Order: sequence, then C-alpha cells, then structure tokens
Amino acid sequence: MKMWSGRFRQPLDSEFERWQRSFDFDRRLLRYELAASATHARALKNAGVLSADELISILQGLEQIGERAASEPSFLDDGEAEDVHHFVEKQLAALIGDAGYKLHSGRSRNEQIATDLRLFVRATIDHLRHDLGELCCTLIDRAERTGDAAMPAYTHLQKAEPVLVAHWLLAYVEMFLRDAGRLADCRKRLNVCPLGSGAVAGATLALDRGFMAETLGFHRPTANSIDATSDRDFALEFANVLSLVSLHLSRWAEETILFSSQEYGFLELPEAYSTGSSAMPQKKNPDLLELVRGKCGRILGNATALMVSVKSLPLAYNKDLQETQEPLFDSAATLLAMLPLVAGWIKSVEFHSERMNQVAQSGFMNAWAAATYLVRRGVPSRLAHERIGKAIQICVERNCELQDLPLHELQSVSPAFSQDFYDSLTLASVLEMHDVPGGTAPARVRQAIDAARKRIESLREEVHAHETHAHA
Repeated sequence: MKMWSGRFRQPLDSEFERWQRSFDFDRRLLRYELAASATHARALKNAGVLSADELISILQGLEQIGERAASEPSFLDDGEAEDVHHFVEKQLAALIGDAGYKLHSGRSRNEQIATDLRLFVRATIDHLRHDLGELCCTLIDRAERTGDAAMPAYTHLQKAEPVLVAHWLLAYVEMFLRDAGRLADCRKRLNVCPLGSGAVAGATLALDRGFMAETLGFHRPTANSIDATSDRDFALEFANVLSLVSLHLSRWAEETILFSSQEYGFLELPEAYSTGSSAMPQKKNPDLLELVRGKCGRILGNATALMVSVKSLPLAYNKDLQETQEPLFDSAATLLAMLPLVAGWIKSVEFHSERMNQVAQSGFMNAWAAATYLVRRGVPSRLAHERIGKAIQICVERNCELQDLPLHELQSVSPAFSQDFYDSLTLASVLEMHDVPGGTAPARVRQAIDAARKRIESLREEVHAHETHAHA
C-alpha cells in the first residue's frame, strides 16, 4: 500500500515509479528512521493516541526491523518500498498488523526526512571528528619522531627558509583541527528536532515536542514548522565543511606528491599505498595521494550540487530536496573512507632527513637571518635587506653561498659585518632565530607539539561525550 494512494485512481507509470524512488540510497537512514519512529510512538502514547499494548507492539516491531536489517542485508532489497519511511511502515504492518499504520498518526514524511538527515549528519560529524583527531595524533607522533630534522619551506614554490620537519607537519594539524572545530559548530546549529512539524503547519495532534527532542538528544525542537520541513542549511553547511577538509587533504596530497618525486627526494613512498606501472618496471606511483586529490574534487562538486539544488526552492518541502541526499551521502562516505587511509600512509612514510637537511642549507635560505644580523647591529631593515641582496648577487656570480664569502668582501658591502656573522648563518642558528610563539625554533616546536596534544585530548573527550549520550 502506498502512503498516499487514496486520492488516486490510476497507478503510477512503472518507469516513473522506479525512477522517483529513493530507497536505493536513503536506506542508509534506516537506523535513524527507526529511532525517530520509536520516539514518535512514545509521544503518541503520551498523547493518548496509542494504547500501552500498541506502543509495546510497535517498539518491538521496530526493533525487529533493525535486527533483521543488520543480520540479513538482502532484507533491504525491497523493490516496492518508495523510501525508507515507506519501507518501515510496510514492514511494521507486516509484523504487527494494522496497529503498524497507527504510527504515522500526526506526522508527515517531510518532518521524518528532515529529522533522519539531522541525525545522520550529527552522527557522521562525531565519526569524522574522531577520525580527524586520530589523523592529527598520527601527524604529531611523526612530528615528534623527526626531532630537530630540518627541511626547506617554500613561498611561491621557491625555497624560502629552513623549518623543522615537525613544524611543517604541525601546519596540517592546525588545518585539520580547524576543520574539527567547524564540524563542532555545524553540529551545534543542526541539533534541533523537526519532529512535530507535520507537513508544513505543525502536527495536528498535541504531541510533546520537547520530549521528542530530548529523547533523540537534540537541544530543543525547531522553532518554525515551515522552516523545519524545508531547511537544508545544516546539510549545506556540513557539505561545505567537508569541502574544506577535502581542500586541506588535497593540498597535503599535492605537496607530498612533489616531495616524493626524484627531483625533491624528501620522502619514500610507502609500498603498501603505492602501485607500479604496467609498462615501466622502475615506477612507484603515489596512488593514494593522487586518489585523495581526485576524490576531493568530487567532494567540492557535491557541495556545489547541494547549493544549486536548493537555491530556487520556494517554501516549504519540494521533491527537489530528495536530490540533496546522494551528494551528502557520497561526500560523507568518501571522507570516512579516506581519513583512516591517510593516517595509515603517514604512519608508513619514510622521510629522507639527510636530503632534506642538505637542501635546507643551500640556495640562500639563511638570507633573512643574514639581514636580521645587520638589523641587530643597527642597520635599518630596508638597508640591511639591500646589503644582503648585493652580497647574494656576488655569490650568484661565484656560484657559492653567503657563508663562503670572505669577511673583507662582506665588509665592502657593509662595515657592520664581523666574524660572528658566520655563526648566525648555520642551520641551527637560523632555526633558533625564529624564537616566537608559532615559530620554528626547536623549543617553540616542542611547545607546539605539547599544546596540540592537549587540544586533541579535548577533542577526543568531546566526541566521547557525544557518543556516550547517543548510546544512553
């Protein structure tokens, strides 16, 4: 039986019926549909619509549907179910008889899908925040293990200054922790309950919306029934946060691909995450990195697709909103699969520290440190910059580094140079010079590692608290 067939005298066109069904993809919402339906049933009992026996029967039936779906995947191969809501009603009626049809009293599929999607996004946020925390922990572990190993940092893709390898890794920790924070903000805004909103004007029964919201772990009921049934802002915000996560992953993948090339030689690709060439026996290709970069493009596209789907919709519910589900599910599934693999790759990668240290000491990467030396001896900053530029020009002509110029030649550029200038050009001195919060001085990086670990521990505690509440 269709959930809406009483008004109609002719059946749906068979091709259209198959085409407009959403159960093939919204079946993944089953656990949330069952939870929301159980809560609605309790509210119906409290409102005097269901008897105690009917409530028990419905709750047991919903539990049986969930158990069978978990143990028997083919149970979900239902060619008749229009959507996850229809599937549950159909199965419930088959289990307990006409009492199953009472469950839909006072509610609409419009509020059901809005609730199910909020529950799905909320649970996915908790999962993603956990995985981001694990990824950050992996990055920090590797940062700690690299010690005082240095590498070149780049601006405009040109060598700029030396930094600790740990400092570079911590840059990505900052990005991913910001992403985790954005997900937490999104979670706060979405955590309101549409149940009791009806189709558009509110439920026709005196349902306790506060009870339903609290039971499902929402902060409160939604404030407006029209907005509640048509709002997909939470899905758009979630998809856009995922696009930022993917953007950061893609930047990491691109940079790491460069660093793995023979021209850079900074790291060795883990064989467990690489493949070879069917034609060239010597090849080891960065498959995981390239797939991360490619799949992130799909996530960015999904965010755009969601916004385009919603941009011209009048209030309230429109069937177009069905099209917001697949991009949402795809982005979530793609990232949930990707993050543990990225963490595994980072655990396995080997850094060529000697090569990185060597490159960090060539190409005038100590030039700003040299200019700072002059500034500390009273030379105005702009003039110090110019003097070092002239000294570098001499080095370019001679194919040497600043530390190779004799003192008398340096003093011909500026009398402020003394013998201690050469000590300020060593890799250790250049790194130590950046002794400010957020800088690459070894002591500051060690402090940053400790601070990042504390932030990750706070993140884990938040996620654990949400998971405990969800299973209470």
